[in-house]
Amino acid sequence: MTDVFVVGAGMIKFGRYPDRTYFQLGAEAALMALDDAGVSIKDVGAVYASSTFNAASMLGQKILQQIGQTGVPCINVSNACASGASAVREAFTGIKSGLYDIVLVVGAEKNPSGMLGGSPVAGPPPEGLFGSVTMPALFAEAGMVHANAYGTTLEQFAQVAVKNHHHATMNPKAAYQKETPLDMVLASEMIAYPLTKLMCSANVDGAAALVLVSDKKARELGMARAVRIRGSAMASDVFEPRSPEILEPNSVTRLAAARAYEMAGVGPEDLDLVELHDCFATAEILHYENLGLCADGEGGRMVSSGVTALGGRIPVNVSGGLLSKGHPIGATGVANMVEIVEQLRGEVGARQVSGARIGMTHVLGFGGSSAAGVHIFEKA
Repeated sequence: MTDVFVVGAGMIKFGRYPDRTYFQLGAEAALMALDDAGVSIKDVGAVYASSTFNAASMLGQKILQQIGQTGVPCINVSNACASGASAVREAFTGIKSGLYDIVLVVGAEKNPSGMLGGSPVAGPPPEGLFGSVTMPALFAEAGMVHANAYGTTLEQFAQVAVKNHHHATMNPKAAYQKETPLDMVLASEMIAYPLTKLMCSANVDGAAALVLVSDKKARELGMARAVRIRGSAMASDVFEPRSPEILEPNSVTRLAAARAYEMAGVGPEDLDLVELHDCFATAEILHYENLGLCADGEGGRMVSSGVTALGGRIPVNVSGGLLSKGHPIGATGVANMVEIVEQLRGEVGARQVSGARIGMTHVLGFGGSSAAGVHIFEKA
């Protein structure tokens, strides 16, 4: 089977676009990726499009109405926050099987305003409009379980936000580019203890896109800026009734990470940087451990030591992460990959991780049930 390479990457600046549709945002990102790859929509064999709130509206087809309708298959994917990674996984499989030589993946979203949380079908939880099934409450609980087990402190959780907001000041496409010192993070509005407002992901609009190709096509186009996908893995829930899913040894993140490491033939010690799903500051620390970046219980000390900051041994969320770059849900997984691709190419300026050759992306779709996607990339 062929290797799979990324040869084009594009992402719009995340923010709010009240006068533009989600498919117009997606079309802009798609054209950026196609131009970056040096190909046109006429060269593309299939389109994979990811969205969550806009998924039922045939995102892929509407993007093609904007940039060129060629009759190719459009596969529209919705998998909560793992939508983008799921679309890339399907595109990877399509090329790996030999079915296509060039595919386009686009993630686009216009998030509704306000807090994103429990199922609108089920209605509000019994304890009120802000209840334990909301995302802030769920990840706050997971953080408190971790704190009780390992002594993780409020300050350590807050340091995740300090770090990621600092990284975002070097990313012109981040929704927010503002330093937030520790005292500012701790003093911001409490949403669900220990999560303050500045420890919660930014609810924004956005779009990102990738062009994936076969080994043969990558060589035709030129390998100088190609990035190989060494590992691509998805996982869903394993039944474990004892504690929050995010803490379980068999959690979906751990399953997906193990599969990706095995496919790639590398381990966490080989990674140069990671873009992971910091939907809340507590989640980042938990995922250090779920991805094997440190042993269980060491996540808090890992962030406070500076290991995961730019210039540290394993920089995490140098883009600013979901906390500051923003979290347009259906686009998030693709945007994480755009960051890794551009890092491995050495094209991100002040936030460049020196000598980066292998990077990982991770997303967790969570909302009563779970999906996780982990991808490992290598500079060609």
